[in-house]
Amino acid sequence: MLAQRTLKALSRAVGVGLHSGERVELTLRPAPPDTGIVFRRIDLPQPVEVPVSAHAVTDTRLASTLSRGDVKVRTVEHLLSACAGLGLDNLYIDITAEEVPILDGSASSFVYLLQSAGIELQKAPRRFLRVLQPVEVREGEGDDLKWARLEPHHGFKLSFEIDFHHPAVDSTGQRVEFDMGSGRYSRDIARARTFAFSKDVETLRASGLALGGGLDNAIVMDDTRVLNEGGLRYAAEFARHKLLDAIGDLYCVGHPLLAAYSAFRSGHALNNKLLRALLARQDAWEIVTFESERQAPAGFAQLAPAW
Repeated sequence: MLAQRTLKALSRAVGVGLHSGERVELTLRPAPPDTGIVFRRIDLPQPVEVPVSAHAVTDTRLASTLSRGDVKVRTVEHLLSACAGLGLDNLYIDITAEEVPILDGSASSFVYLLQSAGIELQKAPRRFLRVLQPVEVREGEGDDLKWARLEPHHGFKLSFEIDFHHPAVDSTGQRVEFDMGSGRYSRDIARARTFAFSKDVETLRASGLALGGGLDNAIVMDDTRVLNEGGLRYAAEFARHKLLDAIGDLYCVGHPLLAAYSAFRSGHALNNKLLRALLARQDAWEIVTFESERQAPAGFAQLAPAW
C-alpha cells in the first residue's frame, strides 16, 4: 500500500511576510491520517483552522491566499509546493500572522524544515486525484493570451512557458519541464526564487505590497540585468519558479495529482480557475489508491531524497 505521509517531529522557523513585512513564527506539526494540510492562525484570541482546498483560495493577486470566513492565510504557494515535492499529505501549520514567511524566496527553506523534522509513513492509503479527461482554461487573445491545461497521465509531469521580454530572462530560457516521479524536486525546482523588476518595487510598496521583499529573498532586475550579487541559481530560474508556484497552487486541490499539467503565462489566478473547472466536472477525475508499488507511477512510492 502507498501510505499517507506526515512529519515525525516539530519544525520551526521565524521570518517576515513578503508583502506584509511582518515578523511571523511558523511551526510545522504532524497530523493524523486524512487530516490534509491545515493552517492554524494561532495569533488570534481563539486559534482558527484554515484547511487547504481549491475553494478556500479567495485572493490570487501576486500570491495565493486561503480564507475561512474573515480569517486569511496569505502567500501559501511556496510551502505547499514543498509539501507536494516531498509527498506530504497531512500537516498542521501554525502561524502567528496573516502571511507565511517568505524566507529565501523559494521553497528550499521549507524543504529543509520538512526534511529536518523527518517524514513518517502512516497506516492509511494515500489518495490521489487522477485526471480522466482534459480540462483547459484560457484568458485573453493574441499577445494577452494565457492558458493552463490538465490532461490524463500516469504520474505527474509539468511544463511551463513564460513570456517576459527582458534580456536576463531571454538569455536563460523561458520554458521548463519537470517530472515529479524523478525524485529531483529538491534539487531541480525547490531553489528557484520569486522575482521582480526594480521599477515595480516602489509601486508595489506604495500599494502596501512587497514590504518584506529584497535581494535576500527575491531575484531583482533592472532594465537589463539581474541585480543580485550571486546571480541566478539555475538556468531558466524564472520559468522554474513559475513552475514551483504552479505545483503549490495545484496542491490546493487537496490530493497529489495524477495528470500532465501544461501552461503558458499562467499564474495563481488561472491555476486556481483550472482546479475549479476540473472539480466542477465529475466525469473528469476520480480518487484512487495503490495497493502496491508496481501499480503506482514510477518514483511515487519512494520518499524524496535529501539534497
